[in-house]
Amino acid sequence: MDLTFSPPLHKQRHQFVVDFVKRNKPKKVVDLGCGECTLLKMLKFHREIDLLVGVDVNGAKVKRKMHGLAPISTDYLEPSYDQLRVELYQGSVTQKDARFKGFDLVTSIELIEHLTPADVELFSEVVFGYMTPKTVIISTPNSEFNIFLPGVSNYRHSDHKFEWTRAEFRSWAMKVCLDYGYEVEFTGVGKAPQGQQEAVGFCSQIGVFYQLGGRDCCKTLLVNDAEDLFSYTLLYSINYPSLCDNNILRRVLVSEVLYWAEKLKNRWMEEQAGGICDAVALCQTEEGACAEEMKDLMEWSGASDSAEKEGSCTSSRIVAVPLDVLWSCCPKVSVLSGSLCNLKHLLMDEPNIKLSQDSSAVLVNHWEQDQEEKEDDYNLDDSGYPETSLHSNSAEQEEDWEANN
Repeated sequence: MDLTFSPPLHKQRHQFVVDFVKRNKPKKVVDLGCGECTLLKMLKFHREIDLLVGVDVNGAKVKRKMHGLAPISTDYLEPSYDQLRVELYQGSVTQKDARFKGFDLVTSIELIEHLTPADVELFSEVVFGYMTPKTVIISTPNSEFNIFLPGVSNYRHSDHKFEWTRAEFRSWAMKVCLDYGYEVEFTGVGKAPQGQQEAVGFCSQIGVFYQLGGRDCCKTLLVNDAEDLFSYTLLYSINYPSLCDNNILRRVLVSEVLYWAEKLKNRWMEEQAGGICDAVALCQTEEGACAEEMKDLMEWSGASDSAEKEGSCTSSRIVAVPLDVLWSCCPKVSVLSGSLCNLKHLLMDEPNIKLSQDSSAVLVNHWEQDQEEKEDDYNLDDSGYPETSLHSNSAEQEEDWEANN
């Protein structure tokens, strides 16, 4: 029988996890047997996750793909308040590591069948008894489905140590639940041909394990904190830029203040040059009440602060843009700073910002020879950021029969 899956089976397995994350919004997620990090690359865009971790016994494979988990350009240009840390480790799922305790979600996608029976017992102890996550998703081949797979005479992959029937998977899962205090729901991906679903089940069977409240009677492995083990090797870690980082918040705020101060100055100078009708109309369209508040902008003539410090006689025209005007006209500035008082506090020690003596206004230089540059400013997008087009592609190492067919 010529059986194909659309989308491909490995994508269906990963999408199952992604859909679960969308619904349940776990904060801490670890993928056991992460391989080429394909699932992690999908999950990093779901910013309800604070900590995203992968571990695989094959460190070389992880290293080849780990930089695909780095932040992209827009993460730096437009950081959000979401926080994300990514960590990748080399290690075996049969070994304990204290850093892997207490996760919200552990995934093990097509991994367990690569373990020997003895290692399956250790896997159960480590994942359910030591790590004690709130939820575990385990997928594994359903051997009953193999009759529909071309070229499969025994196992789907040369490294498989076994492939369970649905009854065998259920028996193992129920024992885990009894031993470690979980309950399980069975499902899968990769539907059978029409009329065969009930007889053979899914191509990949999935168990979703949920931790129960009371664990007193369960075989939870108790380890003294002083004896916590760190058996995995950290290969890669990165913190994504976040506005929760005060340094990043300041950088973005200063960028917005400089952009809007320059923009408001240029419009005010246009009014003074005789283009008051057009300038006010533009302000009323884009900033509402800002048209009236722009009347508060003041022009000073004389030496700039930098010129005085350098002993120069160069004269410049300086426009004072009141902070309350910036606050009212620029929603992003008000959101980032939180309050007008806090805006003043955040800008006082910034070397790239010149404030008036009473710290109530931003001082912006105006040079006559800058007229061409000034007109170019009118063509900037209000966001102040360039558009970025980014595409990412990832490869999945499939089962032997999937790759051959």
